[in-house]
Amino acid sequence: MNESDNCAEQLADMEIPGGEPGLVYQPLTSPRVLHQRYPLSARGRQQVVTARVSLRRILQRQDPRLILVLGPCSVHDPVAALDYAVRLSELARRVDETLYVLMRVYVEKPRTRVGWKGLLSDPYLDGTAALDDGLELSRRLMLEVSDLGLPVAVEVLQPLVAPYLQDIVAWSAVGARTSESQIHRELASGLPSVVGFKNGTDGSLEAAVNAMVAARAPHCFPSLDHEGRAAVVHTSGNPHTHLILRGGRHGPNYSPAEVAVAERALRGAQLPENILIDASHENSYRDHGRQGEVVEAVAGQIEAGNRSIVGLMLESNLVAGKQACDAPRGLRYGVSITDGCLDWEATEALVLALAERVRPVLAQRVT
Repeated sequence: MNESDNCAEQLADMEIPGGEPGLVYQPLTSPRVLHQRYPLSARGRQQVVTARVSLRRILQRQDPRLILVLGPCSVHDPVAALDYAVRLSELARRVDETLYVLMRVYVEKPRTRVGWKGLLSDPYLDGTAALDDGLELSRRLMLEVSDLGLPVAVEVLQPLVAPYLQDIVAWSAVGARTSESQIHRELASGLPSVVGFKNGTDGSLEAAVNAMVAARAPHCFPSLDHEGRAAVVHTSGNPHTHLILRGGRHGPNYSPAEVAVAERALRGAQLPENILIDASHENSYRDHGRQGEVVEAVAGQIEAGNRSIVGLMLESNLVAGKQACDAPRGLRYGVSITDGCLDWEATEALVLALAERVRPVLAQRVT
C-alpha cells in the first residue's frame, strides 16, 4: 500500500461527529533532502543569479530589452514541457539582443472553485495528491529547463512550497486571486526572484499596487526552514516588483489609456512605473488565438515612446488550444489542460516579429 492509499484509508476510517471535516497529516520530504537529491549545480546557480540580475537591470532601465515570459498555461507533462523548452531555448538565443525570454514552468494552479491544482499537487491527474512525487517532478523539470539556459518563471501559490523550488526561480507571479492575500505579500517580501503582481479579476489595480508596497517592506511570519521544521521567517523586503495587467471583468486593460491609469496608480504609491502586459486571460477575451493582437498593440505603444511597459506574457504550448484533463480517449501530446495556448509555430512567428518590430526603438535607449 502506498502513502496515498494509506492517507485515503485513514480518512475513510475516521469517525467525525456531526459530519465535521477532519484532518489527516502525512509526512513530506524536507526542502533540504529534496535539494540534496536534486541539487542546483554551480553552473545552474550562476545562471539563476545572472537571470535575476538581468531582470532587475531591466526594471531599473539599465538594460533596454523587454521581458518576455512565455510557455504552457500549466505543466502537466514534463516530457512535453522539456520538448517545448528545447525549442524555446533556441528561439531565445535568436532574439536575445532585444527580448529577455523566460519559460513559464507553472506547476501550481489556482482554482476558482475546484479542479486540477497542478503538477505539484496532482502529478498523476488522478486526485491522489502525491505531493512528494509532484515536488520531485517539479524540481527535476525546473533544473532541466535551467540547464538549457532558460530562466524559470513560476506562479507562487502555496507559501510552504517556496523553500523547495525558489532557488531555481528567476521570476515569480502572484496571481489575480492572491494579490490581495497578506500571506502572499509577506512571502513575496522575502523571495529572491523578481515578483509581478497581477491586477484583480475585476480589473482593479488597488490590490496589486498595495501588494507591491507591502512586499517592499520587511515582514516576519511562520513558515518552514530547510529542514522542514516550523520556523519564524524574517524578510528584508523585495524592491524588485512590478505590476501585471491581465484584463478584468469589463474586458482588456492594455490600451494606452488603461496603461496611463496604471502609471498614475504606481506613481501615486511612489512605486517604479514598471508594467508587464499579460496577453492572455481577459486581455485576449480568453481566446488564445487573439494574443497576437495584444502583442501587436503593445508593440505599437513601445514604438510610440512608452517606457513603462517592461514586458509581455504569453500562454503557448506545442499544440494550439486546450483539452479536458479527463479526456476519454487519453490526452493529446503538447496540448494544455487548463487555458488554451498558441501552438509552437504561431509562437515562434509572433516572437520573431515582435523582436524585429521593437529592435529599432530599444536600440536607441541608453543601456
